[in-house]
Amino acid sequence: MCTRNTPAPSLALALARQALRDALARSGWNPDTIHDAELALTELIVNAWRHGATPAPVVWFSLLGPTLHVAVSDENDALPQPRTPTQLAETGRGLQLVEGLTHRWGVDPQKHGKTTWYELDAAS
Repeated sequence: MCTRNTPAPSLALALARQALRDALARSGWNPDTIHDAELALTELIVNAWRHGATPAPVVWFSLLGPTLHVAVSDENDALPQPRTPTQLAETGRGLQLVEGLTHRWGVDPQKHGKTTWYELDAAS
C-alpha cells in the first residue's frame, strides 16, 4: 500500500526510468546504452522492493564525464547474494543481468540498510 505522498510502485518505476532516459538522451548517449541503463535500474528497484522490503527505495544517479553512476538504497541490511538459478527458474537472474549490462556494480552497507549501485560508461 502506498502513502499519500508515495506514488504507486509502477508509477515510481516509470518516473525513475524516464528521468534516467531523459538525462542520458540529453547527454547524447547511444539508445542501446540507454536501454541497458534503464534495464539495470529496473532490476535494482525491483530487488529493493522484493528483497529489501522497501516500498519506496531512494534512487540517485549522476553523470560525471562519460560515466553514469546509479544507486538504489533500501532499508534491509542483508547484502544481495548473486545466485545461479536452474535453467527453468523464473527468478534469480537480476544481479547477473546487472553485471552483464554494466561496467561495474557493487553494494555499500549503510547505517540502516544498504545501497546497491552500478556504473556504466558511455559507448564510444
